[in-house]
Amino acid sequence: MQLLPVPVRRLAAWCAVILLVAGVVYVGVRLCAEFRTAVTPVLLALLGTALLGPLHRRMVKARMHRSLAAALTCVAVVAVVGGAVYIVVAALIETGDQILASLRNAAGDLAEYFGAAGTSLDDLAANAKELLTRFGGTAASNVISGVSVVGEALAMAVLALFLVFFFLRDSHRAMDTIRALSPRGGADMSEAMARRAFEAVEGFMRGTTLIAFIDAVCITVGLLILGVPGAVGLGALVFVGAYIPYLGAFISGAVAVLVALADRGFVIALWALGIVLAVQVLEGHVLQPAIQSRTVQMHPAVVMVAITAGASVAGVLGMLLAVPLTAAAFGVFHELRERYATEEATEEAAEAGEAT
Repeated sequence: MQLLPVPVRRLAAWCAVILLVAGVVYVGVRLCAEFRTAVTPVLLALLGTALLGPLHRRMVKARMHRSLAAALTCVAVVAVVGGAVYIVVAALIETGDQILASLRNAAGDLAEYFGAAGTSLDDLAANAKELLTRFGGTAASNVISGVSVVGEALAMAVLALFLVFFFLRDSHRAMDTIRALSPRGGADMSEAMARRAFEAVEGFMRGTTLIAFIDAVCITVGLLILGVPGAVGLGALVFVGAYIPYLGAFISGAVAVLVALADRGFVIALWALGIVLAVQVLEGHVLQPAIQSRTVQMHPAVVMVAITAGASVAGVLGMLLAVPLTAAAFGVFHELRERYATEEATEEAAEAGEAT
């Protein structure tokens, strides 16, 4: 090794570090995929805890027992999520046929102008299951065709709910546990990294939920004003799609415009497109900076790569989990960078003081 120039040795060292990290990440991802029935509820529970933590803390500050506050929070979640799912499912069932019919009509109109492109769109609308299988991977197709997977999903949801209760109730002990499990001398760093990662996930979940609600309400109201059929169902699609940044907004907006084109004509479709674009501009230039200004900011390219990687590992569920997990990783990276920068500045100041 002494025969090699210093730059080559540094390059070799960095290559070794990158290969080692890549290998550890790959093994970790494969283990998580293998034990997904246990890992998925834990990840969902962490996301739920990040979203519900402020409500639980307010109850505890009001001198409510931690267990009772956690139980009431979980009950509220079941009521709100159950009601929302019922409203969304009812809206989609009531207007689903109408939306699909509108999409097929839009495909017919596009076929007159673009030929094969419209025909392929018609095929996609007529074969929704095949589309979901190709787009969402094996997980999505199994959810549609396999009753056993539905039962597994329900079991994971129940387990995630119980884990949310325990995570909320024992959240005040989390840092003590992390410090106890940390190697000697690394307790402070482990605690700082854990706090930064959780703050990033908490900010992402709260900000994304609020932004998704605002987007869904604005687009639903706009579609109702335009008289577009299935406006509530399309608004529900917008809300769910907002948890998949960029890709979800594009798909839900495209569906809304196509439905408007099929049922109300070209002019109304342009108005619907204008509403979708206006909401996206509002989100990108007002809501995102105002609501998520204190969270970890990620480049859109990083978000798209994370979504693609999540889809390849766990289908639709991986797409939903990819961005918050990436936000947590970025939070840890920023904490390490700030800590090492502070240490280097301190060492340089000490060396300068000794020199003088």
